[in-house]
Amino acid sequence: MIQEPLIFAAISDVAGKLRGKAFPAAELERRLARGVGWTPTNVQITCFDVIAESPYGSFGDLLMVPDAECEVRVDFEDGTPPEHFFLSHVLELDGAPWECCTRSILAQALTELERVAGVSLVAAFEHEFQLPDAERPDGDAYTVAGYSDQAAFLSALMAALGKGGLGPECVMKEYGVDQYEVTVRPAPAMAAADASAVVRELTRATARRCGQRATFTPILDPAGVGNGLHIHLSLVDGEGRPVSYDAAGTGGMSSIMASFVAGVLRDLEALVAFTAPSVISYARLTPHRWSAAFNNLGLQDREAAIRICPVTTMGGGDSAAQYNVEYRAADAAASPHLALAAIVHAGIRGIEDKLPGVTPVTEDLSLLAADELAARGFRKLPGTLTAALRALADNAGLAHAFPGQFVDIYQLHKAAEIAHVAELDEAALYAAYAGVY
Repeated sequence: MIQEPLIFAAISDVAGKLRGKAFPAAELERRLARGVGWTPTNVQITCFDVIAESPYGSFGDLLMVPDAECEVRVDFEDGTPPEHFFLSHVLELDGAPWECCTRSILAQALTELERVAGVSLVAAFEHEFQLPDAERPDGDAYTVAGYSDQAAFLSALMAALGKGGLGPECVMKEYGVDQYEVTVRPAPAMAAADASAVVRELTRATARRCGQRATFTPILDPAGVGNGLHIHLSLVDGEGRPVSYDAAGTGGMSSIMASFVAGVLRDLEALVAFTAPSVISYARLTPHRWSAAFNNLGLQDREAAIRICPVTTMGGGDSAAQYNVEYRAADAAASPHLALAAIVHAGIRGIEDKLPGVTPVTEDLSLLAADELAARGFRKLPGTLTAALRALADNAGLAHAFPGQFVDIYQLHKAAEIAHVAELDEAALYAAYAGVY
């Protein structure tokens, strides 16, 4: 069969999906310079392909310009066309960043962090996903059998991630039914968010080639565990030296990291509108699911909203270089660029306000009465996406950190998603999200 080699120009949109257009590979140089056309109202395509109310209507034109430094080309050597795409920026016709481009929103947040604090962010995303058609028996969590059953798929996945330049680290059979986790090495924040978007696409592409289906849905079964998107964060100075660690600080945090984390915890109820942005995300953000349920900091606690991760001195390990915190109130319904931008803006606000460090919790907060939680400054996370969006609307400081009318547009986008699934019964609701993510 005759074929024309194609390249896909992609954006990570607010629904957490890669969307875009393909063009002949021979036109690459022209497209790198001038992009391909894009439509403003495309931002309002929800994860279910419903177009939400849009302030742009049928008007306007934009350019989706591939980023020459963010090319992914993975040949699976199975006779199928390679996965070949570029992550892109969406620009106005004069080349200015568009207000709803998630990569531009993250770039602006990172520039502001450097301006305010003179530091940069290093990040890494851990992804949990499920192979819902695998139908493995119970009892395989972390086992050799659970791994071996999918060894061909997992080996192909790690090879694909390596060819994609992502630096694969670990893959494992996770606790949940047919659940796996894959991790890649840390990178500067923009590259880490790009990598998160690419990991999802290459995982799905690998599964298809293995005759399977991978889903990153926030939770497949309300009676089971969810699929988290764990975001590891650390700060470096202008010379790339780690500045997150201070042995004398609370939990080992430097003063700037402590203020950053305090800002994130202060804005957490609004932040989850971006980081846990599906209707079913909130079934996962409940106690005893190893996710997050309160606005708390924990020391190596996998039920804390933010976990201080361990460091080791074995083999001459450098504590400062290893030190990082893990944001756990996130899932892969989120655009990684938008989720990270929101976290960064909250952290900047904490640094600007010189917030003091938060004491790590070493107890189960779900056992405390509501009045005791309030007295100690702990708040339960929103129980629904609607409540999270309301918290975002009420948090003017965080909302105003985003460009133009973006937050209002985002609210309309999510309102349409909520309305689309409002009449579904529980089984149909979870199946719907499993299908789109």
